[in-house]
Amino acid sequence: MTPDEALRRQVARYRGMTGEERLRIALDLHELSCDLARAGIRRQHPQADEAAVEELLRQRIAAARS
Repeated sequence: MTPDEALRRQVARYRGMTGEERLRIALDLHELSCDLARAGIRRQHPQADEAAVEELLRQRIAAARS
């Protein structure tokens, strides 16, 4: 299967889903990306407690939006 064919199939599957199903996928992907970012923050700041990790994550998200 080529990348273009895989993309077409994926889009076709998304179109067959309800809005709720697509939203669930988007929220799951968002949570996964936040978990990965938290892991990177913990690796960069091993001394940080959970509150500090969450604050650094918020800062990263804010920086990405601007």
